[in-house]
Amino acid sequence: MWELRSASFWRAIFAEFFATLFYVFFGLGASLRWAPGPPHVLQVALAFGLALATLVQAVGHISGAHVNPAVTFAFLVGSQMSLLRALCYMVAQLLGAVAGAAVLYSVTPAAVRGSLALNTLHPGVSVGQATIVEIFLTLQFVLCIFATYDERRNGRMGSVALAVGFSLTLGHLFGMYYTGAGMNPARSFAPAILTRNFTNHWVYWVGPVIGAGLGSLLYDFLLFPRLKSVSERLSILKGTRPSESNGQPEVTGEPVELKTQAL
Repeated sequence: MWELRSASFWRAIFAEFFATLFYVFFGLGASLRWAPGPPHVLQVALAFGLALATLVQAVGHISGAHVNPAVTFAFLVGSQMSLLRALCYMVAQLLGAVAGAAVLYSVTPAAVRGSLALNTLHPGVSVGQATIVEIFLTLQFVLCIFATYDERRNGRMGSVALAVGFSLTLGHLFGMYYTGAGMNPARSFAPAILTRNFTNHWVYWVGPVIGAGLGSLLYDFLLFPRLKSVSERLSILKGTRPSESNGQPEVTGEPVELKTQAL
């Protein structure tokens, strides 16, 4: 519980709240229908991708810029943060998402806001198919995040922020035709709360969480294994204070610092 007394811990929690608020505000806002017909897929995909890239650049060095409960779950599965920090991140992300959607709702004319870009399944797509699509969308996204955030890579090329943003854009370019491209339970939860519409909502939790967990296991245990003992992983999950590590490498449960290059 020592993390609760750390100023950097609370800055990270606020950063996740703040970043998710802006992510949902701009992403959902770009998805609204201001003219007859469906929104342009490329416009929506770029809006979400650019929003996330901007936020990774802005708060990545503070909290890791997860902005997504599924991404936080992936880092938890990979034993890269404490359970306490992960739970606090998820709460902050959900509250930030609802706050962002509420602000958007309040500033948008009733005739335009509609269902507030609520994620829905395309007609003809079953819940099973939708869940598999969400798994694959989030799997590639988490693999990209783990690879670009990995401090063990030498001579990393390009911008971390842009790489993550492009991965999210890719997911939207494909997924919007099937599920509306959830990939983020907080993004799906916010409009569902405000419109009180939870039809097939579980798909947008189960799919991304499974995809994120698989991505974490695939990268950290198969593609580029992290050589940590069981005791080290448990210490990270418990958030063991550095002074209590008994001479072992410091374990804090804090996110790996992002060394992003300028956009």
